[in-house]
Amino acid sequence: MIFWQHILDKLQDSQKVYVLTVIENFGSSPGRKGFKMLVAQDGFIFGSVGGGVMEFSLVEEAQQLLQEENQPTYIKKQIHKGNIKEGSGMICSGEQTVAFHCLDSNHISVIENILSCIQNGEKGTLSLTPNSFYFSHKIIDSQFEYTINSTKDWFFEEHIGIKETLYIIGGGHVGVAVSELFVKLGFYVVVFDNRENLNTLEGNNFAHQKQVIDYNSISNYITEANSSYVAIMTNKYTDDKLVLSKLLKNNYKFIGVLGSKAKLQTMWKVLLKEGFTQEELNRVNAPIGLSIKSETPEEIAVSIAAQLIQIKNRK
Repeated sequence: MIFWQHILDKLQDSQKVYVLTVIENFGSSPGRKGFKMLVAQDGFIFGSVGGGVMEFSLVEEAQQLLQEENQPTYIKKQIHKGNIKEGSGMICSGEQTVAFHCLDSNHISVIENILSCIQNGEKGTLSLTPNSFYFSHKIIDSQFEYTINSTKDWFFEEHIGIKETLYIIGGGHVGVAVSELFVKLGFYVVVFDNRENLNTLEGNNFAHQKQVIDYNSISNYITEANSSYVAIMTNKYTDDKLVLSKLLKNNYKFIGVLGSKAKLQTMWKVLLKEGFTQEELNRVNAPIGLSIKSETPEEIAVSIAAQLIQIKNRK
């Protein structure tokens, strides 16, 4: 969000800024789709499109254009294979294409709408073309959609706002650590617990939403979607089993349970006797998190984050 705030500040100061956006990348390119950098008339620079000598030359290019009468919109391909045509000077063997858009005071409302979307937990799409830089509240299925037919015929769309939601069932110390980390990772974080006046829940200032509920109705609070991630970590076995039994037949991107292997094996036997299938149980990630011998709440949060990022980014 700070990136867009910097842009708004410069535009409101009657400055022009160039926004550089990576719209395509291949191989070991240091810049990935969606990487952005702003270059303002007063010399202020923020963000990154990959770093190194390549980035330095692109910044110089934008700074030079800002001193001229006209500021064109265009795309520039960078090939990171040393001193060749369209070469970036880097040798990491990747490729990337960077779009240059010059924004001025006419774009203030666009940036304000982007900031409002992010601040209010809404969703929308940033659309870039050779002739435009605009924002709308339409929703795209993936994080990025783009087509490059030529330097004059291309478009790039990027999902803006929080796309993934992590539902944490259990507001204890681990829930606090997981909330803190996943907010930093860009997830919308919701925490549920069934205990009134729980100090760790009340003191959790990281989660976007917190609520005390009856676990028997847990499925009413969690949206079935490919962007929904569920982490079950209540304070006792019976509640873990209850929550899992209520959610097991629903469709989520991820569902996992915190606990020892012995506890989970007992839970599996009981759920099988209650009519759940082995196929349904196989969908559950348990014990939740990658096996890194984590012990503290913070280490457990890291192990869960690593697992969910791996799943989120899986092609």
